[in-house]
Amino acid sequence: MKGVFMGIADAIPGVSGGTIALLLGIYEELITTISNIKISLFKILTKDGLSVFWKKGNLGFLFPLLIGIIASLIVFVNITHYFLDTFPLLVWSFFTGLIIATSYVIFKKIENFELKEFTLVIIASISLILFTKISSNEGLSSTNFSIVYIFVCALLASSAMILPGISGSLVLVILGVYEYLIESLINYNFYIISIFVIGAIIGLLLLSKILNKLFLRHKDSTFSIMLGLVIGSVINIWPWKKYSINQVSTEILILSFFLALSAILLIVLIEKVNKK
Repeated sequence: MKGVFMGIADAIPGVSGGTIALLLGIYEELITTISNIKISLFKILTKDGLSVFWKKGNLGFLFPLLIGIIASLIVFVNITHYFLDTFPLLVWSFFTGLIIATSYVIFKKIENFELKEFTLVIIASISLILFTKISSNEGLSSTNFSIVYIFVCALLASSAMILPGISGSLVLVILGVYEYLIESLINYNFYIISIFVIGAIIGLLLLSKILNKLFLRHKDSTFSIMLGLVIGSVINIWPWKKYSINQVSTEILILSFFLALSAILLIVLIEKVNKK
């Protein structure tokens, strides 16, 4: 059940599965279990058998957790896909609110915001905007993504999924592949899915350890870079790039604003609960 709640969070841009794990009291065990997955662990399987391997790898915890995450991801990805297809303007307005609120949450985590941190924010923002422009020239609905780009997105998103305050699906939105990956999953595009899964597994095993070390040694700089990426993403997914205000009804305009505001309030609420 805890995996189910983490999967729901990971399916929604702006909500961190790592934050949910922290709230549910399993974060430290999750990080420790993933960090202990090494080649030497699999040698135990051939040497001492499945029972010892299962206990050493803490798979009694990890396996049901993953099943819960995957099951809820599949369900909520279908729901998200429906709303993206039917009400794209409203959905992207909601996502924009999530991202704006998340940028504020990340900013508060920076203890000493000085010239160095400000410079990192600017560099990260500009780099992301340029990177997404080069990778895709068709905006939110683009499907011109290379396999290497999908693989890199999986690396970054999977490592972010287990860090409190950083949403893996938000990373996918930032990088412009969120909708494309949802469509690939719905349409059973196993080629794209397999590339993403391979990248995600490698990301969980490797990048999560690197990011954890960066947070311990260079916390403010790391958060500054992430803040820059989030700020840059607002420009990339801004819904009114594709839709003119004059082309939509007053009701849709008001609802879009209300959803963006609701998303901001949602993140603020989650942040307050997380502090408690």
